[in-house]
Amino acid sequence: MISVRLPFWLRIVVLVAVLCIVAGAGLFTYRYFTGPTTLTVAAGSLDGEAAHAMSAIASRLAETNAPVRLKVIDTGTVSDATKAFSAGNVDLAVVRGDVGDLSQARAVAIVAHAVVLIAAPPGSSIDGVAGLKGHTVGVVGGDVNRSVVTALTEEYSLNAAKVSFKDVAPADAGKALKNKEVGALLLAIPLTEKYLALFRSLVQPNAKATPVLVPIESAGAIAQTHGAYESFDVPKGTLRGSPPVPEDDLTTLRVSFYLVAQKTLDNELIASLTQSFMNARRDLHELPILAQVTAASTDQDAYIPAHPGAAAFYNGNMQSFMDRYSNAIYLTPMILGALATVAATAWKFLGLGKENKEGVLDSLYSLARQARNADSEAALSDIEEQIDSILKAQLAKTAAGDEDAIDAGTLNLAAHRLDNLIHYRRSALAIRQTRAPAA
Repeated sequence: MISVRLPFWLRIVVLVAVLCIVAGAGLFTYRYFTGPTTLTVAAGSLDGEAAHAMSAIASRLAETNAPVRLKVIDTGTVSDATKAFSAGNVDLAVVRGDVGDLSQARAVAIVAHAVVLIAAPPGSSIDGVAGLKGHTVGVVGGDVNRSVVTALTEEYSLNAAKVSFKDVAPADAGKALKNKEVGALLLAIPLTEKYLALFRSLVQPNAKATPVLVPIESAGAIAQTHGAYESFDVPKGTLRGSPPVPEDDLTTLRVSFYLVAQKTLDNELIASLTQSFMNARRDLHELPILAQVTAASTDQDAYIPAHPGAAAFYNGNMQSFMDRYSNAIYLTPMILGALATVAATAWKFLGLGKENKEGVLDSLYSLARQARNADSEAALSDIEEQIDSILKAQLAKTAAGDEDAIDAGTLNLAAHRLDNLIHYRRSALAIRQTRAPAA
């Protein structure tokens, strides 16, 4: 039986198709390992500053072709950002340490610090948290500062002191204090000029007025009980330099804003994100709020544990390209070799490709059997034509230097044997035809 030989044009098509598949697989692999990964991040604040800062970071990551990109979702408030994160609707979020469920959160970076300030109007006799007895305190921000109110109430027994708390909107806080609807205001803000200016507008009706800042002397005790807080001293003259307000360092509470990631996210992905995030923060020095960005604590007892990927970056343990993909680099040639062997076996099993030597010889042996059984001169002539076609094809291969061509000696031997068989068969047929009329 003669082996199947694909036409030249079909072999070209198959070769081009294989090359395209290999090139496509290589391009896909390259894009998979080097293409950027986009993560969603929820951010929200009453003044929109959180979303603005994260958008600036996201733009910088895109400009520098960072391996990780950010899609910012403005949730309006930090509470809603935390809820979106807790529900698993986003990969990352900017959260406040004392707001919402953060059990699935792992810290990537500390974005900012908010300082708790309690302010009474100029001339007030309130000189400490205990002095709030019988007063109503306006809570600017409402629910976001609910944990602060709870911590102060527990530490100072404010319920027994008949201190009440009332939520007030930022736009109405100054009016409520001026009209004595509240005896003091409580709010938590970063100590940047933008927020200090906002604070002055609420508690300092004119340049000469000196508001009363209420210290939280038990801030250390509260911090030990409530891990989200730390004791912090507001530097002298922070609100006004001359005369200084406060007159001396003021003890209060501080709570941090974190960029957190879902703890299930890949370590290498978060390590790349942390590196790109910190680099972008250095480039965006024109945004004052980003000046407070610092590394997340990698201590085992940190309030929000650092994500292992972020910790690897901060500790200088990020894996190199070879460390990450050494197994793949080692195994890929072996796998490709095995696939090539399977493909070659399948190709041979299907009988595709060039004619081989065994196939040609099998064809000649088949013609020998046909010659022995031929019963007419026409059948023998047909066999001779097939032999001529095979010999012509093999001689053409030999002339072209094809290594699959059968050597001339073997061809001559096979052709000589076939010629003898055909000659003997012709003689036998002639004798049979001579005897037939006599019979």
